[in-house]
Amino acid sequence: MGELELIKSTYLNSELADELRDSEIDVLAKLSRVRDYKAGEVILQPGDGHLKNTLMMLASGEVEAAAVVNGENMTLHLLQPGDLAGIITFVGGQSEQISATIVAKSDSKVVLLERGSFESLLSGHPQIMYYVMRGVIRHMHGIVRRMNRQSQEMTNYMYQGHY
Repeated sequence: MGELELIKSTYLNSELADELRDSEIDVLAKLSRVRDYKAGEVILQPGDGHLKNTLMMLASGEVEAAAVVNGENMTLHLLQPGDLAGIITFVGGQSEQISATIVAKSDSKVVLLERGSFESLLSGHPQIMYYVMRGVIRHMHGIVRRMNRQSQEMTNYMYQGHY
């Protein structure tokens, strides 16, 4: 599979494409690129600006989002193909607001979409921007729901005297 086909299939596997037509995915794919990461390589970490303003989508491989909680490294989520990372800086936040470290657990391919390239769609394809941002919001909502569910499960566990 060539790079452009891999990018398209990654978009199709993500929530970003839920409302996009094939021709609109083609436009986005041409603005994106693929980066390979080796197992153990850090993709993104708190305060890191090397991929600032870049939305990342896992195309293949295993990638873990982890954070230090009370001095311990804790896995927050194992990303699945189509999952997003780098949302904070992509939507205008600061790299200091990043709290998770994203690490390739196996050799992985990640699709990158830089905010500057994405914003170039504003004049010619505003509907693509609108639908993609709706997809980003849906993805974030899913993360919040998952984290709330995990928090509730932990609270239930602690109140049942299993701590």
